[in-house]
Amino acid sequence: MDKEKLNRINELARKKRSVGLNNEEISEQKKLYEEYLAGIRGQVINLLESIEIVDATDKSKKNEPEKKNITSFQQTHVILGQRILH
Repeated sequence: MDKEKLNRINELARKKRSVGLNNEEISEQKKLYEEYLAGIRGQVINLLESIEIVDATDKSKKNEPEKKNITSFQQTHVILGQRILH
């Protein structure tokens, strides 16, 4: 979403709190919120689709360092893009 639309969302929110919105502005605000939320949902879906859960005991992953003394709750880690989250 471009900066202009975000500014308009904020402008409508301020006006709603101060003096209220007319029917046209309410419709515009609803449309902008839907567009904004669709963008956020798309980002979350892309993020979730890029997550890979890997078993730390699986030795077939040669590009990852071997870990010693891993406790049971640390048996898996998540690869998010190129970062490994433990």
